[in-house]
Amino acid sequence: MVRVLGIIAAVALSSAALAAEWPSKPVRLVVPFAAGGAADTIGRLYAEALGAAFGKPSYVENRVGGGGLVGTEAVARAEPDGLTLMVSGIPTHVLGPAMNKNVGFDPMRDFTHIAYFGGTPNVLLAHPSLGVTTYQDFLALAREAKGIEYVSAGFGTMGNWIAEFLAAKEKIKLVHVAYKGGAQAVLDLVAGHVKVGMLTWSIAAEHVRAGRLLALATTSGQRLPYRAEVPTLRELGHPDFVATTWYSLSGPAGVGPAGVAPDIVESVNREVVNALEQPQLKRHIEQDAIETKAMSPAELTRFMQSEIDRWTPMIRRLLGAN
Repeated sequence: MVRVLGIIAAVALSSAALAAEWPSKPVRLVVPFAAGGAADTIGRLYAEALGAAFGKPSYVENRVGGGGLVGTEAVARAEPDGLTLMVSGIPTHVLGPAMNKNVGFDPMRDFTHIAYFGGTPNVLLAHPSLGVTTYQDFLALAREAKGIEYVSAGFGTMGNWIAEFLAAKEKIKLVHVAYKGGAQAVLDLVAGHVKVGMLTWSIAAEHVRAGRLLALATTSGQRLPYRAEVPTLRELGHPDFVATTWYSLSGPAGVGPAGVAPDIVESVNREVVNALEQPQLKRHIEQDAIETKAMSPAELTRFMQSEIDRWTPMIRRLLGAN
């Protein structure tokens, strides 16, 4: 018994010492999507805030491929020293594994989920030249045209799935035009190369405000206070489609109780919450309609599992029907 207590004490002391020294060099924050998209934007905001808080710069590395799965798998296999973290979230840890059981990682077992960054609703968008101004107009045109092309931020993203769920429920044909990120998708939508999009509000907001795109419906639970004229899909008869494209901070499974000191996980979580009070970050978050919420690592882990339990059956049913 004395020997066991001695081992526990030694581990606790080494854990505390390691936490005090961390980070020993700049922290790499992997964003598994292209620059300019929602994940990249939110990652850079928090990387700057965390770098300032810990006195060591945090830098963003965009590691693109496989709808976010290439970068995610790389982080799962990274050295569990707390110096490689990633912008995780619903695209990589919920939707990707739901689509493909052989993604090369387990979204729960292979990661420690550290902090919740925030989420933004998706919005059904139309180019003004399409000639529709309401969701009902859009449905009528889609039925008449027997199919409409739409853009999303990429295959397997929340925008892609919401559009496919919508097409199945409304019995319309939507043809997906996939991009490698929301930034390029919205530019082509604004240019009129494709007339319809399902993208995050954070990507589309400035173009809607400027009148370059029309917002027909959102996936938010309630109407957005700054766009109260835009209905939600829930009130249009689709209560299952209340959804946000949310992002979080995660690291390899060794970060946390399995390896590097839990103190590091707790202190990073605390600084993410503190960052929400910084004027610059707060301004960007409000401007992009990013909904934030303070979550402990344990709460985030439970939330992640609940999202997996919610979306996996829906996605696999739809895949089985196609």
